[in-house]
Amino acid sequence: MKKNQGSSKKGKRDETKGVEEGFNQKRVRLYKDELEVINNLRRIRNEAIENGLDPKDVKHGWIKNDNSSLFFKNPNFNNALDNQSKFTKDLLNSLKEHAPKYPTINRVKSKDGHLLVVDPADVHVGKLCTVFETGKDYNSQIAVQRCLDGVDGILNKSNGFNIDKIVFIGGNDILHVDNAKNTTTSGTYQDASGMWYENFMLAKQLYIDILEKLISIADVHFIFNPSNHDYTNGFFLAQVIEAYFKNCENITFNTTIAHRKGFKYFNNFIGTTHGDGAKMDLLPALFTQENVKIWSETKHRYIYTHHVHHKTSKDYIGVTIESLRSPSGTDSCHHRNGYEQAPKAVEGFLHSKENGQIARITHVF
Repeated sequence: MKKNQGSSKKGKRDETKGVEEGFNQKRVRLYKDELEVINNLRRIRNEAIENGLDPKDVKHGWIKNDNSSLFFKNPNFNNALDNQSKFTKDLLNSLKEHAPKYPTINRVKSKDGHLLVVDPADVHVGKLCTVFETGKDYNSQIAVQRCLDGVDGILNKSNGFNIDKIVFIGGNDILHVDNAKNTTTSGTYQDASGMWYENFMLAKQLYIDILEKLISIADVHFIFNPSNHDYTNGFFLAQVIEAYFKNCENITFNTTIAHRKGFKYFNNFIGTTHGDGAKMDLLPALFTQENVKIWSETKHRYIYTHHVHHKTSKDYIGVTIESLRSPSGTDSCHHRNGYEQAPKAVEGFLHSKENGQIARITHVF
């Protein structure tokens, strides 16, 4: 730990050995309160280790007493982050080396083509709802099956249209919890179905199965939306999926951690965000400033949000903002507070090149 700032009351110095036996064999002079602060720092370090916390994971802190105040920083903190970044990079490189090879599908360009937006929102793989309490069951297996059925339903209902591009929106609480303690990223406990690693692998295979089906129809652009239930694990999942499809020329990815993302399809602007952050009335200005070029090049603009599990739609000046329904069931907390009875569904949207959104497709459960 590095001492950055401190003050102490003047007083008689004590002669003592180095702060730690074997650490400094020179005799040093310290004020009594300076020695007390250092001993406090040692005590905190030892208690952290006893409780399983690595001091290297602590960025900074304060130690205070009646006579002094010490603010300390950990000089190795950034190095720890660098090591984590290196681990992540090595993992993704390893996945890319073993990624399957997909044959490139050469497609004929179509003048009357359409964009299909496929958006299974708030799937919550790992959520537990019981019929005994809430009237209906929901668990990891039901979540996966509903997502697959919902995507199939959207594809069947859009079968009469010529589709030359698909946007698949991933993330948005695809996973219900973010750690082994069954809590969200912010620490809110959740009723969970299955182990966290089982649900991660289920979601991974779910996305692979869906994307392989979609690329057989049209080229796909995958957009990842970070979300509040699985802010870290959802991001890792998106990175794994991108690495898995490294050798597929018919799919592109935007899996950054940015909370708002934009995409252009001819005269259409498609914006996506989870919906747990910026307020809805701020979204038009934010998307405008963050996507100046493609915003100015389009006439029909849409922002698809999630998070609330029910339908809202509102026209603002120059853009329509719409929230999506969720296929996930009502858990104990939401049932108790009355947040239920909205239709459970997976939704999709059809956009023409020149006229914007021309159809909303809903697969209801």
